Amino acid sequence: MSRYTITVTRTASRHTDPDAIIGYDRPLQTFFLQAFPHAEGEDLELWLGADLLEFETLSRLRTAAIARGFDFIPLASGVLHKLLDDHAREAHHAVSDTLI
Repeated sequence: MSRYTITVTRTASRHTDPDAIIGYDRPLQTFFLQAFPHAEGEDLELWLGADLLEFETLSRLRTAAIARGFDFIPLASGVLHKLLDDHAREAHHAVSDTLI
């Protein structure tokens, strides 16, 4: 499993979480995104990619984040390349991906 720290933005308020986590989970074969911890406990306001094959591409992950009122673009090119490398190395099957 890979994990990289990024910034996620709540689009309505422009509030950011500079300690959000994005990564690729090999056992679940999915990209995941975790952001905005609740002040009272360890629950997260945003947690995507917890199910098998849920987000096989970064673009699907971003679409789901946007639908929930969040975004993680711009994504540093170094993190983007690492995520795509992780996927290429760890996925059971290759899926091409573009991130717009």
